[in-house]
Amino acid sequence: MKTLGRTDLPVEQQQALRKAIHWEWFTICYTIVTIGLIALVVSGSQAMRTAWIEDMLSLVPQVSFLIALLVIRKPPTHKHPYGLHRAMGIGHLVAGVALLVIGGNLAIESVISLIKGEHPTIGTVNLFGYTIWLGWLMVTVMSVIIIGPFIYGPAKAKLAPKLHNKVLFADADMAKADWTTNVASIVGVLGVGLGVWWLDGAAALFISIGIAWDGFKNCRSAILDLMDQRALTHDDKAPHPLLGEIVRQLEAQPWVESAAVRMRDMGQVFHVEAFVVPRRRKVATDRIEEARRAVVAMDWKVQDVVIVIVPTLPDEAVSSVAKAG
Repeated sequence: MKTLGRTDLPVEQQQALRKAIHWEWFTICYTIVTIGLIALVVSGSQAMRTAWIEDMLSLVPQVSFLIALLVIRKPPTHKHPYGLHRAMGIGHLVAGVALLVIGGNLAIESVISLIKGEHPTIGTVNLFGYTIWLGWLMVTVMSVIIIGPFIYGPAKAKLAPKLHNKVLFADADMAKADWTTNVASIVGVLGVGLGVWWLDGAAALFISIGIAWDGFKNCRSAILDLMDQRALTHDDKAPHPLLGEIVRQLEAQPWVESAAVRMRDMGQVFHVEAFVVPRRRKVATDRIEEARRAVVAMDWKVQDVVIVIVPTLPDEAVSSVAKAG
């Protein structure tokens, strides 16, 4: 994929996007296998059942990412003059809502189970002529499948900033935390084996709270972006540095007295509105176009740039006087 809407991707981003797609498909295949393995040993453990559902839910960000990519590659039209980049944000929101609602429901079920004092039972299974406690198979399965997230999680985390893709970053962040789900389920199963029945419910509650928390973070990030908050970095930790860099680029033009920028995150690229106060009342259009091209050349994410000549800078825009904070 060489373009996203009207945005041309540099070679580095093209390579990163191909790798991201491959990792998402790998994760989907790996997760389907883990879902099948857990289904074979889930038994009566609430912690295992919650971990099983968590694995199913972890497919949502990957599927959302792949579907959104099919949509955002379409160029802008009269009906959608800004392109379809918001599809990535919508996918982010869908993933967050699914995690939040189901994680919250699982947490409530876990609390009710603990209050009622329900004692889970884990039986035995006949394997190769030997009778084995099913709990050992559960622990073995959860110990093996923990390997995957340690491989694809860091790989996606490296690609997310290159693509400025928050869905990919959220997916990587969830993968890095997957080991806690596996450890919690193992603790719950061993607790049942040792006769500490409440450990299973406590582990299920811990896992479900983690699911709901991931959902809350994703929902919050997606909703704020869809509401056109100021553009932030891929991890939402700070205003994007391009805000200040664009202002400095514009103010370096000899005909510009001062400049300010409003920049919205469209899902993977930015829409930039630059306000410029000129030194003289009349400005040649070729100078405005030259300044616009200079901004576009700064970063692949800012190819959709509008420069507006104004007598005074709007208060809500980021300027060299009022820095992003």
